[in-house]
Amino acid sequence: MDSRRLITFIIISIGLLFVWEKYFTPKPNPNSIAVSSTTNSDNTTTPANVEDNNLKLNSDKIITVTTDLVQAQINSVGGDLRNLSLLMHGSQTNKKDPYNLLTANNNKIYVAQTGLVSNSGLILPNHNSIFTVDKLNYTLEPGQKDLIVTLKANESGIDVLKTYTFKRDSYVVDVSYQIINNTNAPLNGVSAYWRLLRDETAPDGEMKFVHTYTGAAYYTPDNKFNKLAFKDIQKNDLSYPETVNSGWVGYIQHYFTAMWLLNAYGYNSVCTNGISCRFNFKMVGSDLASAGLLTDLPMIKPHSSFTVAVPLFAGPEEDSALNSAAPDLERTKDYGWVYIFATPLFWLLVKLHELVKNWGWAIVSLTIVVKAVLYPLTRASYISMAKMKALAPKMEKLKSQYKDDKAKLQQAMMGLYKSEKVNPIGGCLPMVLQIPVFIGLYWALLSSVELRQASFLWINDLSLPDPYYILPAILALTMFLQTFMSPPPSDPMQAKMMKIMPVAFSVMFFFFPAGLVVYWLINNVLSISQQWYVNKHVTLRRQNRNKN
Repeated sequence: MDSRRLITFIIISIGLLFVWEKYFTPKPNPNSIAVSSTTNSDNTTTPANVEDNNLKLNSDKIITVTTDLVQAQINSVGGDLRNLSLLMHGSQTNKKDPYNLLTANNNKIYVAQTGLVSNSGLILPNHNSIFTVDKLNYTLEPGQKDLIVTLKANESGIDVLKTYTFKRDSYVVDVSYQIINNTNAPLNGVSAYWRLLRDETAPDGEMKFVHTYTGAAYYTPDNKFNKLAFKDIQKNDLSYPETVNSGWVGYIQHYFTAMWLLNAYGYNSVCTNGISCRFNFKMVGSDLASAGLLTDLPMIKPHSSFTVAVPLFAGPEEDSALNSAAPDLERTKDYGWVYIFATPLFWLLVKLHELVKNWGWAIVSLTIVVKAVLYPLTRASYISMAKMKALAPKMEKLKSQYKDDKAKLQQAMMGLYKSEKVNPIGGCLPMVLQIPVFIGLYWALLSSVELRQASFLWINDLSLPDPYYILPAILALTMFLQTFMSPPPSDPMQAKMMKIMPVAFSVMFFFFPAGLVVYWLINNVLSISQQWYVNKHVTLRRQNRNKN
């Protein structure tokens, strides 16, 4: 077959990426998500939604917390986590400035809120309540493992201690409530809510031609990984009708995530000791969407207390951080249906990085390894292409001989294929089999926060386009050269189009992350080398056969 097959393979592969993301990304399971109103065993109805009469994020005192990995700002109004800066990851515009994952300003809202509600109308501390705190600045000192910040509030004779526990070398923050019932009556029908509240604004630095998802997501062992776009939440307030015992819920975006964890490593499971848990999604006003968790608490006896805690992961989608935080949290990287391919490929990329100490060279090494493993498949395609190229003179002779009789031309061509033992479509299947591997590698590279702000040669950030467009230009050249690996189509117009198409098609690579272009470029160079090698040997074998 001619170069059309290779170009078609490339077009189909990339086309599948965009078509899948636009039309076939997993939708919520209608049997697992529904409008929620849960009834307890005592026939009291637990409120499914938190009242949001005050949509404004009021502000009072700001408590600043600094650890080895993050700098957080907690507001005394509600004890909200209003800002979380990642000290080990630079901002999109300046590597020296920390990346703001959670933030509350005029342009963007993305905060962690918690509170208590009662189905009896009892007023309890919530995200609008004013908390008190002993001091406004906390710093994790050398040798200190934990940093604890406790806020206090009182409503209706109920003392509430809200505590944040930050840990060294961890993006998991434990958020707990100790509810102290100072009254003479039992406290029934209390629920705690844990939510992430954000607008639809995509993170800075989103690129053309590269689609990434920003929105709500959740995971349970039964229903696996699911996403809920803002438009899905806008249609109706949604909640799990069944209780859940493990998993996580929150928001994902390119490279970073924030999730409430039901069964984080190193923590007791949230949904025990009489606590029932349900995921909840709702709109707050017209601009903000809430994704989180409702925990229905057991009765708290008079003059006694009860403590409930839910860990929050808020940080980069680094494999080491995700794997140490909670089971299956690495699924937030959102590889989609190619998860089975992308996961081992990324694992191999990490191992190669440990050897070469540079993410760019790790991509080069990974491409070589993948190309070598797939060579038995690609070799069949290259041999088929080489044989078709060798038959080109005879094919042109037949076309000239039977130019006025297409039926006889087709018959003569089939006879030629049979006598020469050539299958004109023999190289297609091996290429099709490679598509899932290619897409898996694409997503493994696209989703790797490790490539963000990683340098390679003259490139300062492999997650951004090449600033000088050198790699895309070389890639365009290699795609053009590939058209000469086989004879052009007989139709002059088609032949001209096949030469223009690779160059025109490669324009999008000028906007692709440099890490992906490195992969494509090395892959093309290796493909050209392998095709040249196969062509040479097929030609030699045909020459020797003709001599004999």
